[in-house]
Formats: sequence, C-alpha cells, structure tokens
Amino acid sequence: MKVQNVDYRSADAAEKFVESLRTTGFGVIRNHPISHELVEKIYAEWAEFFASADKMEWRYDPKTQDGLFPADVSETAKGHTARDLKEYYHIYPWGKIPDSLRENAMEYYRQAEAFAAELLSWVEAHSPAEVAELYREPLSNMIKDSGQTLLRVLHYPPMTGSEEPGAVRAAAHEDINLLTVLPAANEPGLQVMDVDGEWMDVPCDPGQLVINVGDMLQEASGGYFPSTTHRVINPTGEGCSQSRLSLPLFLHPRPQVVLSDKHTADSYLKERLRELGVI
Repeated sequence: MKVQNVDYRSADAAEKFVESLRTTGFGVIRNHPISHELVEKIYAEWAEFFASADKMEWRYDPKTQDGLFPADVSETAKGHTARDLKEYYHIYPWGKIPDSLRENAMEYYRQAEAFAAELLSWVEAHSPAEVAELYREPLSNMIKDSGQTLLRVLHYPPMTGSEEPGAVRAAAHEDINLLTVLPAANEPGLQVMDVDGEWMDVPCDPGQLVINVGDMLQEASGGYFPSTTHRVINPTGEGCSQSRLSLPLFLHPRPQVVLSDKHTADSYLKERLRELGVI
C-alpha cells in the first residue's frame, strides 16, 4: 500500500486518511486549513536564528527540555551509534523562545494543535469497535490542556564532507507521541519503510502536510495503527549545500493519561527518552 494523499475538502477525507494510517502509518493531506504562508515565514525566521552567533544563549534546560539542542547533543536514534546531523529548538507554550520568533511560532502551534485534534477525532470515529473500546478516553481529549505537545524547529545543516561515518540527517526511527503533524520541508529527504522493508519517498509538495502515527497511538490502539519507521536521508549533488528546515508538531497526551495496561503517557515518554539518551 502507498501513502495516500487526501484532499481535506473531499467527503471521504476522514475515511481515506485513517485507512492510510492503518496500512502505512502515514497520510498526506492537501487543501487543509493550516496557513502555508505562515510556515514559510517560520522557515525564514528560524534559518536566521540557526545562522546567528547568539543562538547558544537559548541552550536547552535538561529538566524542562525546552530551548536549543545544538548538534553536539543531537539525538542518537535507538539502535544507532552516530548522532543525527541536525540541531533543533523545542517550543512549548510555557517554554522559553526569543521574543522576535514567538508570535508566528505560537500561531502555528495553535493552528496545528487544533487541526491535529480534528485528525484524532477522525482516527477514533473510523477505528473498529473492538479497537475503539481500548481507548481509555476520547483520543482528542487526551491532548486537551496537555502542555506536553511539542513543536520542534529542525535545522539540518549543509553537508561538509567531514561528517562521522554512518551519520545521517535523521536515522531510522519511530516517533514517541500520538500523531505527528509535519508541513512539507523546504528540501526533500523524508522516507518511510513499507511492510516489505523497502524505503519509499514520502510525497509532500509545498503546502501539504505529512501525518504519521507515533508509538503512543500504536500502544493505545493495541497495535492496530502502526508506528512506522522513517528517516531523513542525506542529500546528494547540489542538495548537499542546502540547509533543510522542518517543523513537526508532536501530539502528546497529558502525563496522567492511561494508554494501556502497561503505560501512562508519562511512563512511556520517560522510557523512550532514556533510550534516546536525552534524559
């Protein structure tokens, strides 16, 4: 099965989207309500931030996990030894952010979180009865007043040729959260693994959104919705000289939300962050 590209305005959008999540763990949505112009503004603003000399003043707080994560503390994907070739900034509504960057980032956060809540309601409405029974509360309610939903501004620097052997922009991994909402990046590179273990480029033209299932939704649905392995590959040719920016919003439940008999959202998140070496 291929990742489906769904028109948000179509009558069967919800059904097609949820079927794509079920079969591939991913879906692409076009003609959605999130402002493409806003995303472009954010890319331009943050490109300047990552190029600035004073960005290190915003280094992350290990306790709260907000702020800048420079390349020297970038994630090492589970099962890998080389750090990803990226730096990123964690934005929470309560967290620190430069004043000049706050307005557009928080407006995007609000738009994307509201849209994601609608997508979660689609997922619940089109879950089989035996799967829906597993949800301890409505999926869209799990993220209400969460404070844990994370907006990450990612910067993949141009390639220099001196990268550590085996290092890639984002090694193969799965996301931790319920759903991830990702606008089209300014450069290609995102791939998803299909059921046969083959890598597929994720189609996403400017203005479209990529949505993928995270481990928490897989856990809450008893495995019905698969948290699919994906990666960002290194560019070749002229692409090596280009930065890549992306803007994923990771939908996280309130910490006390019960995902399954084994896990709350908090216990699941902390287990994964320890595996990543972040905490």
